[in-house]
Amino acid sequence: MSFTEKSILCPDCGTTFTLSAQEQERFASRGQTNGPQRCSWCRAARKIELNKNTCGSDSYGYTPQRQYYPATCAQCGRQTQVPFQPRGGKPVYCSDCYTKVRVSR
Repeated sequence: MSFTEKSILCPDCGTTFTLSAQEQERFASRGQTNGPQRCSWCRAARKIELNKNTCGSDSYGYTPQRQYYPATCAQCGRQTQVPFQPRGGKPVYCSDCYTKVRVSR
């Protein structure tokens, strides 16, 4: 199958971009029957946005800062921070005491 260059209007930004015959061949070799509808800039921006929403970090490896809450260890009384909001009735341990409690179970 021979391919020829196509001019395509990007629906996101409204610019016209050219899809070369080589790019069309590459898409076809991957089994993709439809070529891209967006320009390369909008495709990249869309990938980044989709990655942020699905895996908690963007494609550059940035992960949002986790929130920690202050707590007092139920075993040694030391002040610590935990990645969950402590609720009444359940003991909260510092990392040292948690390791000891976990091993003894």
